[in-house]
Amino acid sequence: MAVNGSQAAALALHRFGFGPIGDSIAAIAGDPRGALLADLDRPGAGQIAAVLPSSADAARRVSDFQAERQAQQKLAQRAKQEADAAGTGMADASMKTSDAIAAAVQQPSSPKPPNQPPLPQQLLLSEAKARFDAAANTDIGFVERLVWFWSNHFCISADKVIGMAGPYEREAIRPHVLGRFADLLQAVESHPAMLFYLDNVQSMGADSVAGINRDKGLNENLARETMELHTLGVRSGYSQADVTSFANVLTGWSWIPPAEPDHGGEFAFVKRLHQPGDQTILGKRYPDTGVEQGRAVLADLARHPATAQHIGEKLAAHFVADNPPPSLVAKLAKTFHDSDGNLKEVAKTLVTADEAWTPQRQKLKPPAEWVAGVIRLSGTQAIIPIGRIMYAQATLGAPLWRPPAPNGWPDTEAAWLDGISHRVDIASEFAGRAQGVDPLALLNSGLGPLASRDTRDTVARAETRSQALALLVMSPEFLRR
Repeated sequence: MAVNGSQAAALALHRFGFGPIGDSIAAIAGDPRGALLADLDRPGAGQIAAVLPSSADAARRVSDFQAERQAQQKLAQRAKQEADAAGTGMADASMKTSDAIAAAVQQPSSPKPPNQPPLPQQLLLSEAKARFDAAANTDIGFVERLVWFWSNHFCISADKVIGMAGPYEREAIRPHVLGRFADLLQAVESHPAMLFYLDNVQSMGADSVAGINRDKGLNENLARETMELHTLGVRSGYSQADVTSFANVLTGWSWIPPAEPDHGGEFAFVKRLHQPGDQTILGKRYPDTGVEQGRAVLADLARHPATAQHIGEKLAAHFVADNPPPSLVAKLAKTFHDSDGNLKEVAKTLVTADEAWTPQRQKLKPPAEWVAGVIRLSGTQAIIPIGRIMYAQATLGAPLWRPPAPNGWPDTEAAWLDGISHRVDIASEFAGRAQGVDPLALLNSGLGPLASRDTRDTVARAETRSQALALLVMSPEFLRR
C-alpha cells in the first residue's frame, strides 16, 4: 500500500532523517521524495562548519598531553621516593623541587580551567557536539543520516585513536559521502586513523628492509576488513591467499608518529616497510609500484560486482528493513555498478524506489539516532551538555565512536530490542530539561499522521508536561523509522 501527502512526509523524515520538527511535515507534504532529493543537492551537504583541529593536529596534541602526563607521574614517583629516603624532614623540600619541575613541563600558555576534562576528552566532546548539532539543526537530515551510515560502515574506535575519531569522520567520510565510492574508499583506507586502528602501521613485509632487520612481519587486519567489511562482503569469492597478498600490497601504508612536531599524525608511505614484488589478488596481477600498487587494488575492489551487491544490501537494510526487498537491493546494486559507484545516484535510487516507501515501519532506531531525534524534537540541544548526551548514548550500549568491533554497530532490531526499557530514564531526563514545550503540539509536529489513537490518548492523559513528552518519545511510532 502506498503512502501519500502528510503521511509520506512524516514517514520520509523518520525513515531517511532524524524525525520531523516544527512544520516540516506540512512543508514537504506536497513532494516528500522531492524534498529528500533536494537535500542531496543542498550546498555544503554533509559538511560541518565548526572550526575544529585536523586529525594530525589532534594526534600531536594528544601525544604531547600524554608525554607531559607521563613526565608528571614520574616526577611524583621520584618525589615520593626522595621523601621516603630522606625522611619526613626532607619531604617538603623534595616536593617543592619536584613541583617546580612539573610546572616547567606544563604549557603555561594554556592552563586547564577547573573541572574541565583532560585534553583528549575535550577534543572528543568538541567533535561530538558538532556532530549532534548538525543532526539537530538540519531541515531534512537525509545527508546527515548517510554520513552516519558510512561512518559506521567504515568505523574506527576512539578507544584506540581518541583524538582522531571525529576528525576522521570529517576528513574521510563527509567530503565523499555524495561522491564516488572509489574516492571514499581511498580516503578511508589511507587515513592515519584507520591505518592505526587496524594495525597497518605495524605491518611490514617479511622481505622488506624493516622486516628483515627487525624480524617482524605482516599484519592482515586492514586487508581482511577492507575486503570482508568495506567492499566485497563475506563469502564473495576471495580467498585467504587474496587477503595475504593484499596485506603485502598495503605494507608501507603508515603514518608519521604523532610525537613528530611538524607532520606527526599524517599519512606516510614508508618504503622500507613495503614488501617488494608483484602481487596477485582475485586473479589479477598488480606490479610493485609502491603506494600506487595499493591504490590500484582499492580502485578495482570499489568496482567489483560483489561490492555493488554488498553496499546495496547494507543501504537497504539500514533504511528500510532488516530483511529488505530483493528488488530494492537489486536496484541499488545496479545503480552503484552502472554509475561507477556514484553515491549520490545510489541515494537517489533509494528514495525514489517504491520499495523504500512501505508504510510498515520495520526498523528500530538505534540509540544514537533515537537520542538525536529526542534532542531535535524537544529543542534541547542547547540545554543538555554534550557530555550528558554522550553519557546517555553510552548508557544505552552504543558509546559514540566506540564500536565493539571493526564491523561497527549492529543495524538490526534484535541487537537493540532488549535495551528499549533503558531508554525510559533517558527520555524522562531529557523531557525534564525541555522548557516551554507543548507535548501535544510536539506530537503533531513530530509524528503527525503516524501517531495512533492509543499514543495520542496516552500523551494527553499524562500527569505532567515532562511525562507527556517522555511518553511521546517512547511511543512505538517514535522508536521506529
